[in-house]
Amino acid sequence: MTTFKEIRGTAIQSVSSDPSNPEEGQIWYNNTIGVLKGYDLTLAAWASGGNLVTSRASLGGAGTQTEALVFGGYVPPGSTPSAATEEYNGTSWGPGGNMGTGRRFVGGCGTQTAGLAFGGRIVPGNVTTTEEYNGSTWGPGGNMTTARRAMASAGTQTAGLAGGGIGSNPYANTEEYDGSAWTAGGNLNISRGYLAGCGTQTSALAFGSGSAPPYNATEEYDGSTWTSGGNLNTGRFSLGGAGTQTAGLGIGGYIPGGTYSSATELYDGSTWTTTTPLTTGRGGLAGAGTQTVGLGAGGYTPTVSNATEEFTGAFLSVKKITTS
Repeated sequence: MTTFKEIRGTAIQSVSSDPSNPEEGQIWYNNTIGVLKGYDLTLAAWASGGNLVTSRASLGGAGTQTEALVFGGYVPPGSTPSAATEEYNGTSWGPGGNMGTGRRFVGGCGTQTAGLAFGGRIVPGNVTTTEEYNGSTWGPGGNMTTARRAMASAGTQTAGLAGGGIGSNPYANTEEYDGSAWTAGGNLNISRGYLAGCGTQTSALAFGSGSAPPYNATEEYDGSTWTSGGNLNTGRFSLGGAGTQTAGLGIGGYIPGGTYSSATELYDGSTWTTTTPLTTGRGGLAGAGTQTVGLGAGGYTPTVSNATEEFTGAFLSVKKITTS
């Protein structure tokens, strides 16, 4: 039988207290409490969160896993987009103030107490409308230059970013918000809509496409220019986005051809890697949070869903070793 010493090169140490800085795979015996312990990787996981008050899809999202914000979207039946806002406290959703203009495929960024909603689709067309949220009430902001829906969104209420999207055709143009007005930024290299975004106005990420291939394309923004990044492993559109340019999170979406995806991918600034999938595949969901503490809410499964899932990234931790 192979021994631990033969595998690791050292024997299991007997110590009076746990090491302050253990290495991955290290095992020791804590003789003070009589427990065998190890330092090991806990895999990434999705867990059920509190359901949205109202089932909806194609909605906007912002904030963190414990202070999230969703707004707008499609609520069946009928075709009138929702103006409703909901706030999440890490356990349950509650109502916030309604937007002045209900819309679906709306762009969103910022925080629960300083959110930004822009663009989107009403009946019968797209809008340039921008609204700012203060934690209870939406107020008017400066209109976008180009009416559009389903764009990549990133940034904050005073430094927002909208890239691509759909109008009369797929767009490549980018707009930047300064808290009162939108101005032109650098164009995407690929015109596309139904994509996701994350990051900041000067360090953003745009990924996915539903209007034209390549459906897995990723681009990085430096505040003036978009450059190509690593491709998604699963090409898809209307997916959720969260995190930063160097630690991005891509959640769910539609795979061209009609499949609802449960794929979850992590971006490290150059490459996407696949991690633990959503419990339920869905498209048109809202994303929020970070790469290690993320959130996905609503969407089509294919029915319109009120489900929320919370993501916890992989992490190293001390574990008690037992025979069971």
